Amino acid sequence: MSSSSLLWCLLVVCVLTVVQIYAAEEPKVLKVFNLRASDLDSDLLGIPDAYVEVFRAYGFLGRTEVKNDNHDPSWQEEFSYLNARENNILRLEVYDSDINSDDLLGTCERSIKNGTWKHQCFLKKGGTLNYSYTLEPLQ
Repeated sequence: MSSSSLLWCLLVVCVLTVVQIYAAEEPKVLKVFNLRASDLDSDLLGIPDAYVEVFRAYGFLGRTEVKNDNHDPSWQEEFSYLNARENNILRLEVYDSDINSDDLLGTCERSIKNGTWKHQCFLKKGGTLNYSYTLEPLQ
């Protein structure tokens, strides 16, 4: 067998092993909730009109409502995804809604773990975002 054939066989075995491990992992539910921001900064117009967009591994989960004229908004929305896996990436983007275009105030990104977690993220343009998430088996 040539060395290139051996390399291809090895690659196929590795890919099949990864697929088997991934397929054997139990699907889980990701829930993102309790979103609160504090000390948000704004552009020259003063007080931010903030909202949050929530993303998981490869897609959009949703968007909160806009909280007008509030440096310390909180949102009641909860976002769920039914086929999450441990180590998927969770990304939250905080925006200031404006008439012409919305300003990105900052992004929070982390690899999700099993269980319930609370996190605080410092935003690039000032302020913080606090949020919680749960990753648990599908029941």
